[in-house]
Amino acid sequence: MRALTHSLLVLSLVLLTLWGDPGSAQDPGSGPNIEAWNGVATLAEEAIERDEASNERFERLRAEIAEYRADFTAGTKINGERIATLRTQIEALGPVPESGSEPEDIAARRTQLETQLETLLAPVRVSEEAFRRADGLIREIDTIIRERQARRLLALGPSPLNPAHWPTAFEDLGGILLAIGQEVETLSDPDRRKKMAENLPLVLFLMAIALALIIRGRAWAGMGLTYLRRWGGRGSGVWRFLVSLLRIFLPLTGLLILTHALRLTGLAGTRTDQILEALPAFGFVLLGFRWLAERLFARIPEDALIPLPDTKRSAARFYMLVLSLFFVSRAVVELFVGFDDVDPATDAVLAFPIVVLIALVMAPVGLILRSFYVESDPDSEEVPRGLGLARVVRVAGTALVVVSIVSPIMAAIGYAEAGNALLYPTLVSLLILGFVLTLQRFSADLYGLITGDEDKARDALVPVLVGFALVLCAIPLLALAWGARVADLTEVWAIFSRGFAIGDTRISPGDFLTFAIIFIIGYSVTRLVQSTLRVNVLPKTRMDIGGQNAIVSGLGYVGIFLAAILAITGAGIDLSSLAIVAGALSVGIGFGLQTIVSNFVSGIILLIERPISEGDWIEVGGQMGYVRDISVRSTRIETFDRTDVIVPNADLVSGTVTNFTRGNKVGRLIVNIGVAYGTDTRRVEGILTEIAEAQPMVLQNPPPMILFNNFGADSLEFEMRMILRDVNWILKVKNDVNHAIAERFAEEEIEVPFAQRDLWLRNPEVLKDTSS
Repeated sequence: MRALTHSLLVLSLVLLTLWGDPGSAQDPGSGPNIEAWNGVATLAEEAIERDEASNERFERLRAEIAEYRADFTAGTKINGERIATLRTQIEALGPVPESGSEPEDIAARRTQLETQLETLLAPVRVSEEAFRRADGLIREIDTIIRERQARRLLALGPSPLNPAHWPTAFEDLGGILLAIGQEVETLSDPDRRKKMAENLPLVLFLMAIALALIIRGRAWAGMGLTYLRRWGGRGSGVWRFLVSLLRIFLPLTGLLILTHALRLTGLAGTRTDQILEALPAFGFVLLGFRWLAERLFARIPEDALIPLPDTKRSAARFYMLVLSLFFVSRAVVELFVGFDDVDPATDAVLAFPIVVLIALVMAPVGLILRSFYVESDPDSEEVPRGLGLARVVRVAGTALVVVSIVSPIMAAIGYAEAGNALLYPTLVSLLILGFVLTLQRFSADLYGLITGDEDKARDALVPVLVGFALVLCAIPLLALAWGARVADLTEVWAIFSRGFAIGDTRISPGDFLTFAIIFIIGYSVTRLVQSTLRVNVLPKTRMDIGGQNAIVSGLGYVGIFLAAILAITGAGIDLSSLAIVAGALSVGIGFGLQTIVSNFVSGIILLIERPISEGDWIEVGGQMGYVRDISVRSTRIETFDRTDVIVPNADLVSGTVTNFTRGNKVGRLIVNIGVAYGTDTRRVEGILTEIAEAQPMVLQNPPPMILFNNFGADSLEFEMRMILRDVNWILKVKNDVNHAIAERFAEEEIEVPFAQRDLWLRNPEVLKDTSS
């Protein structure tokens, strides 16, 4: 019976959790009240020892202890700076000599400082002891409550299928309805009639407004949605979402006005007043179910968050509406049963039909969700859009089918609490996840409205990150839906707020936030200075591009390192406590990360010595190309095939590197050419000299050199040696020279021979005429 109430109040409990402040019981400036704390602690210890208090009593005790614990946590930080200063002063005096004797002034000063330190540490130690006592009491109370919850869930109660329980259940239900009817019959009371007559005009006016909002509110909101859908335009998805909320708030406002009008009549008694108080909550559940169904399974396929076929979307919306009716019916039964102290069998008998009906509706919904698949293109390597959502939806559908089978069986046997704890949290969890999906779509539409690119907004990174954050925010809601207490969430937050200890240093979320802010500021300043140097300062100097890049990169590494040191210092993290961890890491670096460290050090050497720079034409390890980027671990070379080769920096420092453009771009081109035997060699030399001197990229000082190299097997071999202004043009110049040689040799009728061989037959007489 308690599971449904727990599920309905999930959101309210979370709001209360966020609203409440565990440390608000006392004035922070007054410090912990140890005397009052001892009384509360003694009372809690007695209650734990007897184990007779109710869960509500234990929860109140726990909340009070948690408030004291928060005060003690603050008490452990009292005089923290002064204590740290005194310890530093004592360390400055040095250790006490082994002989035990030291100068009187040093000994007196040491005694004075230690006395002050002990005086300041006294309240800290008291707070630490009280904190540990409070923390232990909280854990004991949590253990007792959890054990009780487990026993209640596993307890075997009356079976609703036992006919012996039916008469009692109908009798109790009749008594409850009779008591409610008797409250309504008090209209004959003259005082009530007089009060009703006085408020009748206002009551009628409020009821007219309420009925108009309840009956026509959704229709008015639908008209607005239809107009926005036709109007379209930028941000239409955002405006449609906001207007769709009116389908909840307009009828809900009407319910609130109607409830107030009915109370003004003066006819509400104790039970009737509780019904009126719950009426807006019931209406909110009905409207919320329907609104969420219309968002998930919208009538228009483009608006549906779960794009099923039309018939299945229509069926899903209908089943969601029926589920909301049964869900509220269960809450109504629980409300009526709570009016009087009825037999447990009554609640089991009255709740069982609703459990069965809910299960009968959940099963088709689960089957519909299980049928959701995203078709992929076999010819495309891209992951189809919505594949992850489809998997989650199918898992949710499977869970619905399984729960719809198991829960009624458990309730029929008599494990009603366990069945309810499985059925209703499953339904509430799906509603929460559906709401998260709706908000994620809204965030994507809002991002598209802001950026102006609505077509690509849903696939952008920002909406994905927002969806991840929404899932994290939904975890407390899911925990509450599945039986977690608000105290459990506050305990997790308290542990998170206290942080964790590394050595003598405790790191809290505030320290992380301080670290992040300082580091981000330092990192931003570093990037700003780098950009200023790269764009405005260094280009105006005579420094080459390689030196400019080295300065900018080195400044970046130094800036990030300083930002990290400042962030650690500003967060109050004591690095001395990490000495052991750093020693262990150094061993790991020495063995497992030596290659990475070697490349890192080599990268620093490259940036300082600059044997190569960006834009240089180099050859290393058989790879030739232009240096495009020098990072701290590797260097990227773009080959002449336009492919990128990543070379570890250690290879560039320890290996042999040929740099064709280091210092200057002057380089030598050698072209080999052969002419036929019998050709005038001086004439060939002159022609080749003219061709070389005609090339604009060839330097005249030193002049090009033509060498008659060798008497080859097939030709007279010449060699042209030319010094180029820019070696990057070597292929283009070689191409032009070869064309010029071919043209001039053709004009001068100089033959470029090809390989020739004379064939001698050793025994020609063995060859016979095969035609004879």
